Amino acid sequence: MNFKDTLDYMYNLLPMYQRQGKTAFKKDLTNTLKLCEYLGNPQKQFKSIHIAGTNGKGSSAHMLASIFQTAGYKTGLYTSPHLKSFTERIRVDGHEVDEQFVCDFIEELKFIIKEIQPSFFEITVAMAFDYFSKQKVDVAVIEVGLGGRFDSTNVITPVISLITSIGLDHTDMLGETLPEIAFEKAGIIKRNISVVISETQHEISKVFESKAVEMNAPLFFADQEYEVSIKQSSSIALEFNVNSETKSFTATTDLAGEYQIKNIPGVLKVLDLLNARGFSITDEHLKLGLKYVVRNTGLLGRWQKLMDKPLTICDTVHNEAGIRYLIKQIAKMQYDKSHIIWGSVEGKDLSGILRQLPKGAFYYFCEASIPRALKASELQKVASGFGIEGKVVSDVNVAIEEARGKAGENDLVFIGGSNFIIAEIKNLKSEEKAN
Repeated sequence: MNFKDTLDYMYNLLPMYQRQGKTAFKKDLTNTLKLCEYLGNPQKQFKSIHIAGTNGKGSSAHMLASIFQTAGYKTGLYTSPHLKSFTERIRVDGHEVDEQFVCDFIEELKFIIKEIQPSFFEITVAMAFDYFSKQKVDVAVIEVGLGGRFDSTNVITPVISLITSIGLDHTDMLGETLPEIAFEKAGIIKRNISVVISETQHEISKVFESKAVEMNAPLFFADQEYEVSIKQSSSIALEFNVNSETKSFTATTDLAGEYQIKNIPGVLKVLDLLNARGFSITDEHLKLGLKYVVRNTGLLGRWQKLMDKPLTICDTVHNEAGIRYLIKQIAKMQYDKSHIIWGSVEGKDLSGILRQLPKGAFYYFCEASIPRALKASELQKVASGFGIEGKVVSDVNVAIEEARGKAGENDLVFIGGSNFIIAEIKNLKSEEKAN
């Protein structure tokens, strides 16, 4: 099979959460363990950092990968979902997995796939571990797909675990309260393995403390050690100050969303613990790694500028907690009028999200080309109940062109609401990258 045939085989045969929802999510690690055992347990052949959380786990994973690369470590990075190409999920030193490797891997495992019928995510996780092992990476940063306790990535024994901020998302599978969701995320805490919590959230701190005691895992709340504040932000960069008992400095990151200040303390504490365990990551590695996250890792869709005049920005943030910070950043910006292109998926509680969106903007309601997409007409209907008015333009790219056509040079065009909406933007490259 060629690469297209291989992907068609994977998408059509294997249950995929991104496309069909919770019926593809298995609360069991058996299949992943069987796949790894067949492959010779590749997850045991490299050091790893395991990252869970509702918001910030992807950004934190890319930050750490960029810093490791800058420090000279051969670095694996596993994240999900992808935006443009399946190969985005598996990277070594910023380079996406070779398409031929994907084809050969699936061809080799066809018989076991038929036997155990794994999910799309289970087979992809095993593929990543096998690739990292064969590439002989020094360290791999592994992002949890969903939850933590039963996530397929949870078969690793990492050097350190990191849990970013917790919010209400995937409540139909992970629980309807923050403590219930935190319990699922805390499932990545391993016996005797240090765990870092990026943000202290008092409603759920005891969940992590209890699990850490049970597993005899040293526990660190990073924001209690590192104070990170915004110095200056723009559409392409975030400058921030860091203060702690041991160091103070100013740095910049090309992840320009102001919500990144919630993630940076966790990254800093993880690096502290790694240096104490024999890694060699200097402050210069840290600053350069943070400055060039996008360039080093290829991350897309995090407060990403697509165009000037009108300023056009997209962001994959799609839950209530993340949108809260996003809206604050938009409110600080200088523009004449705002045009917001928005889409969502079925099964999401939209009330907390729509309640926060600015009422003065003109909206374009769209939908992604996946079965789980919420119909744009239904989104428009629900949004109107929150005083949000606009028109249905189902295709995101048509909506972008229409919004840009109507916007003045000093207006803002913003696209968000769903990973899948951002994924369908035709040219998902920043203006700086494109030139």
